[in-house]
Amino acid sequence: MTFVTAVVVLLVVLGVFFTMVAAVGMLRLPDIYTRSHAATKADTLGAGFSILAVGIYFGTAGELLRAGLLLVFIYITNPTAAHAVTRAAYSQDIEVWTVDGNDEEGAR
Repeated sequence: MTFVTAVVVLLVVLGVFFTMVAAVGMLRLPDIYTRSHAATKADTLGAGFSILAVGIYFGTAGELLRAGLLLVFIYITNPTAAHAVTRAAYSQDIEVWTVDGNDEEGAR
């Protein structure tokens, strides 16, 4: 196994791991705000590692440039889309989940 192959395998494994963490977070977390956090952080990392692995695997300058541009696009659009979704949920008065059923402002 060459060094490049080992790096590509490591990046793919990291990409799959973080994507799986995002999927579990979407299923297990209680409300839209925490789900959005899981999807934004973990899924962006998972996609980033996977795209980086593809760019390194193909290794030409054109493929690396395309992979880099795709990474920049994903790192800009994923958090922006998650922010838009959570802001829309907040403007629709969707309550934050708490253990006792009250939001933090109502408990003060």
